[in-house]
Amino acid sequence: MNEAYLTAAGSFLPGAPVTNEEMGQYIGVIDGKSERLGRLTLRQNKIRTRHYALNADGVPLYTNAQLASHAIKDLVSKSELSLSDIDFLAASTTQGDLIVPGHASTVHGELGVGPMEIASFQSVCASSMMAAKSAVLNVRADDKRAAVAVGSEFASRFFRPGFYQDAREAIARDDHRMAAEFLRWTLSDGAGAVIFEPRPNDRRRSFKVEWIKLVSLAAQFDVCMFAGASADTRMETEGVWSHYPSPIEAARNGAVMLLQDMVLLKRIIRAWVGEYLKLVDDEHINPQAIDWLLCHYSAHSLRTEIISILEGTGGMIDEEKWFTNLPEKGNTGSAALFIMLDEFMEKDLAKPGDQILCVVPESGRAIVSFMLLTAQ
Repeated sequence: MNEAYLTAAGSFLPGAPVTNEEMGQYIGVIDGKSERLGRLTLRQNKIRTRHYALNADGVPLYTNAQLASHAIKDLVSKSELSLSDIDFLAASTTQGDLIVPGHASTVHGELGVGPMEIASFQSVCASSMMAAKSAVLNVRADDKRAAVAVGSEFASRFFRPGFYQDAREAIARDDHRMAAEFLRWTLSDGAGAVIFEPRPNDRRRSFKVEWIKLVSLAAQFDVCMFAGASADTRMETEGVWSHYPSPIEAARNGAVMLLQDMVLLKRIIRAWVGEYLKLVDDEHINPQAIDWLLCHYSAHSLRTEIISILEGTGGMIDEEKWFTNLPEKGNTGSAALFIMLDEFMEKDLAKPGDQILCVVPESGRAIVSFMLLTAQ
């Protein structure tokens, strides 16, 4: 079996950085309550700037697939390969441009290169790790020589006022309103990509993939971050958006908005930490041996909560080893880890032999994933 090496990373963040004061120009203004909840959310997530694939009038400038293709082209510019060398493409996203076909098909079409094998992964943040594992396994099986995993998000298109104005009754309750506003003031747009090969890069630092592990806890938890059902009927047959008499009726009932159950999220955090501690107990992870931690989290307040749980367990990785770009790049969902890896590699922070632990939790329905790398 081949080894698999992460040999390059790339990213694409559309437009200029958007400050907290400028956000309303891009995603629009709903009402005064939205603005108040937005300020509260921004204090919690501590994001200072982010990027949108919209202009200042809320007009889309890209498709999700175009964001992904730009990130892949940036990746290739930093690699020893050309676009035509890619023989496997795993594309991940929360929601593609089309309901059908899969996201990887539209990304491949945007790249405009010849035939290749593709795979689409649609979840939320952890879909990036699903794509990465698929790419790694193809390289290790000696089936592919240049396997790309890309994550891309165009979240802002769901945050324009039109997605909320017809659903005022559905989000009249304070908890439902916060479920809608948290994501509106937290998520942003962008794409990141990584490539895996059976040999290291001769010109740049590469990272050997030791293992990738992902676990779903969906049987233990209700859906937590979701779209396609109302807040009250998320798991009932009649609550699914496609079961309404029309898409318009689904929208009126709040079944098209992106929602986040903040109360349930607090419970899921403990389950994520529990899965991490299992890997520590099984000696897959030695916290003292980790040199860098790239942990995706949606808000600084959630990082604080994770740390408060870990500090009493013996599984804590020193905070000075944590690398993040959340305050400047925002929360880009499935793209976040790859955008982090791109910046981490550009800064050349790792030394040969360093162990880098990548962690991507997902609140969609309680997934947590891990990847251990060794710098070459």
